[in-house]
Amino acid sequence: MIDHVSLRVSDVARSKRFFSGALAPLGYAVLADYGDAAGFGLAPKPDFWVGAGPAAGGPTHVCFAAANRAQVDAFHKAALAAGGTDNGAPGLRAMYHPTYYGAFILDPDGNNIEAVCHQPV
Repeated sequence: MIDHVSLRVSDVARSKRFFSGALAPLGYAVLADYGDAAGFGLAPKPDFWVGAGPAAGGPTHVCFAAANRAQVDAFHKAALAAGGTDNGAPGLRAMYHPTYYGAFILDPDGNNIEAVCHQPV
């Protein structure tokens, strides 16, 4: 089981604003803030972190679980409003499995951020 994941970002304040908006529909909020790093999650523990520094080896893909397809749709809309770039509108991705419903956004550093629901309609 994964305890937490961290992304290196070029501007922590900008990424904090982006992820605060983009992840709000999934229930995520900033739970820890150290200036050069911020931790997001569902209370009481952050499990997704952004921290200052150069990305190691280029952009990364991080996927967040959504409880339902409406949350995936809301994530996509919120992430666009927060300054993300569309990298795949909400929809079925049957090549993964028949009920894989996901949406993809590029964050300000070019990381591919996804929300997915595996539940049928």
